[in-house]
Amino acid sequence: MKLTVVGGGSTYTPELVDGIARLRDRLPVSELVLVDPDATRLPLVGGVSARIMAAYGHPAKVRWTTDLEDGVEGAGAVLLQLRIGGQAARARDETWPLECGCVGQETTGAGGLAKALRTVPVVLDIADTVRRLAAPDAWIIDFTNPVGIVTRALLDAGHRAVGLCNVAIGFQRRFASAAGVDPSRVALDHFGLNHLTWIRGVRIDGEEVLPQILAERAEEIAEDIELPVPLVQRLGVIPSYYLRYYYQHDVVVEELRGAQTRGAAVADIERRLLEMYADPTLDRKPDLLAERGGAFYSEAAANLLASLVAGTGDVQVANVRNNGTMPFLADDAVIEVPALIGGDGAVPLPVAAVPPRYSGLISHVSAYEEVALEAALLGGRDRVFEALLAHPLIGQYDPAERLTDLLLHENKDYLAWI
Repeated sequence: MKLTVVGGGSTYTPELVDGIARLRDRLPVSELVLVDPDATRLPLVGGVSARIMAAYGHPAKVRWTTDLEDGVEGAGAVLLQLRIGGQAARARDETWPLECGCVGQETTGAGGLAKALRTVPVVLDIADTVRRLAAPDAWIIDFTNPVGIVTRALLDAGHRAVGLCNVAIGFQRRFASAAGVDPSRVALDHFGLNHLTWIRGVRIDGEEVLPQILAERAEEIAEDIELPVPLVQRLGVIPSYYLRYYYQHDVVVEELRGAQTRGAAVADIERRLLEMYADPTLDRKPDLLAERGGAFYSEAAANLLASLVAGTGDVQVANVRNNGTMPFLADDAVIEVPALIGGDGAVPLPVAAVPPRYSGLISHVSAYEEVALEAALLGGRDRVFEALLAHPLIGQYDPAERLTDLLLHENKDYLAWI
């Protein structure tokens, strides 16, 4: 199978390549093509990726190109990992919302909307090229944030797409490591939307162990997700890291004011990584890559691709159509839950009744995502304002008005309709 990575010049890519190489028995890749418009960094990332594959003894041909049509032609699967505007745009997304007392973050709030507006039209153009030139049954795996909105855009346009995030697999691997068991023995009751999820069950060989985990490791978990220990204990579940923007919004805003943005920090890490990738003797992913983020990204992506191609019918957490899974949401909403992965795609497994303390926020954010997607597809200042007003982290007239002007000013070079 020809596998194409669009955004292949990302410093993430060697992490992905490492997973592809290690899972060669499950994922039959004969050609790996990295596509990226950045002709400067592409040879650096491509070179180290080829060396990693060779070090594992993987026979696949590895090449890179700036030509999207060449890259996707005949591909059996295409993985999207884009960042329109790069880390510079991310750093701005994390900064200008603070002027209105709102959290600055790349996947939620006003910054997340800005990223969606920049990203959705580009992703849909790429997907149209994939539909035209790739294999007829090719899959699109979306790792591009905001994953929920981007995946919904792809599905609404009729593409064979599944959204992917590394949050769930990160928790699964952590619990498996602590218990000293293989990750395949750990199942999560994981529900919500992308970057708005909770874990209310952890089963090892069918036995529920979440109460024990919270009793023994609540402080460690709370520190990792940056939420107060008493909150985690009172909820009795494990919220994703991104819930801190909702549960402690004002605290986070104060933390972010005057602090270095994550985008700026990652830009420095990327610079150092690219220097490493230029070393012709480097043939493994460097330890520094772990600081870039995306832990277990390689396993998540490679496992999902392998199961889609082979139709194995195993269970993985993915971003899929709701289709009645959570009855308080529209069927066409995109949710993040355990799903059965087979040759026909990802089918969500049944989800137990969701308590109102979670379903209310899920419904609110899902409604925002619907409005945000309309703004990304059709443009217009009014639609941007409506999306900001609909977001639970904003939701007020004056901030939404000012944020609209800031967003449009900051993104005028990326939004064609402006």
